[in-house]
Amino acid sequence: MEDIKISIVTPSFNQGIYIEDAIKSVLKQDYKNFEHIIIDNLSTDNTIEVLKRYKHLKWVSEKDEGQSDAINKGFNKCTGEIIGWLNADDHYTENTFKHIKSKLIKPEIDAVYGNYFFVNKNNQITKKMIVSKPSKFISKFISKFICFIPSTTFFFKRKIIENNIFIDKDFHITMDKEFFANIIHRNYNIHKIDKFLAKFRWHDTNKSTVTFKTKKIRYEEGLITYNRYSRIKLPKNILGIFFYALMQQITLIYNMVSKKYL
Repeated sequence: MEDIKISIVTPSFNQGIYIEDAIKSVLKQDYKNFEHIIIDNLSTDNTIEVLKRYKHLKWVSEKDEGQSDAINKGFNKCTGEIIGWLNADDHYTENTFKHIKSKLIKPEIDAVYGNYFFVNKNNQITKKMIVSKPSKFISKFISKFICFIPSTTFFFKRKIIENNIFIDKDFHITMDKEFFANIIHRNYNIHKIDKFLAKFRWHDTNKSTVTFKTKKIRYEEGLITYNRYSRIKLPKNILGIFFYALMQQITLIYNMVSKKYL
């Protein structure tokens, strides 16, 4: 029986130093029925030179409205029944496709995610990240405050985008958290795989690096996410952001304790 088709979407902008690792990690999956779609935002480094070396890629290099817009463009080009989102500076571990396929062939499972590694710019593992597996009830609450699902290990069935669930392109830092909260609050069944599925790379230009500016954006976007999926709304001002930040810290502590003891 032919393997179910997997589509991988990679948004790209000036990550030529790392993107080949992402491409190779897909090729090394020992899985024939796949497509790798790369949406590049007119990179000015060596990205295009790298992309041209791999004939199997489906790629475009054109102006977009940011990472979220690029991901949505990629989702719309997908022809696979399973879809994954791999950033240009991250990459998969061995046998990831086989692990996620074994779960997603089950009709009752809509999406999966797993553990991952932190690596440095030289691809050396710096930390093992064991992610939480909360109940559906708890997931609905904490998804409004923290992103407990790593985007680089997340795979989902295409029916999710067929039901018009996409990345909010107005989000620039926490687009993954809002995307997952949307899926969770629509009652899709998300299953955790207790395997290490990917490597998340930390480097100087990483978008996840915490600065005053990114922290401010995180809180502002987080407040929007909270109000979007909550009956009780917080005010869209500094007071609302204060209460949101306080609840986020409490949720982070709960998540950390639950991973260790529950």
